[in-house]
Amino acid sequence: MSHDDTRVNLGKAAPELYRAVMALDGQVVQRAKAAGIAEGFSHLLRLRASQINGCAFCLRMHTRDALAAGESSDRVSVLPAWRETQYFSDKERAALQLVEAVTLVAHDQIPETVYAEAAELLSTDEIAAVEWLAIQINVWNRVAIASRYPVGPEK
Repeated sequence: MSHDDTRVNLGKAAPELYRAVMALDGQVVQRAKAAGIAEGFSHLLRLRASQINGCAFCLRMHTRDALAAGESSDRVSVLPAWRETQYFSDKERAALQLVEAVTLVAHDQIPETVYAEAAELLSTDEIAAVEWLAIQINVWNRVAIASRYPVGPEK
C-alpha cells in the first residue's frame, strides 16, 4: 500500500468543517467530563473504537493521551481483549461494549442486549456521553483514514 501524499487532506481542503468537528470534539469531551467519565478512560473508549476502525493516527494519539492521563500500560495493552480480563469494572465493561456497538453500527445496529446492559449500569448522562464519544471518534477515524494522515516514527 502506497503511503504517498496523493490523498486530499480534509482539514486543509475544508478548514471550516474541520474547525466545526474540533468544536464538537470539545463539547463531547466536556460532556464526558460532566458525566463523571475519567479522562484516561475516555481515551480508552476512543482508543477501542480506533482499534476496530484501524486508524493508526488515532491509535497512537489516544494511547499516548491515555497513558498521560494516568491509565496503566496494562489496561492499554489488554484493551482489544478487555472481555478476557479483570482490568475493567462492570460500568467500564458496559461502556466499552456500547462504544463497540456504536462503532460497528452497520454490522448489527446497537443490539438491545448491549443497550439494556448499559442502561442497567450507566446513568442517562453516562450513556449519552459514551455514545457521543463513540460518534466523535468515529468521525475523527474517518477523517484521518480518508486523508491518510502520516503516521511514522518522529524524527
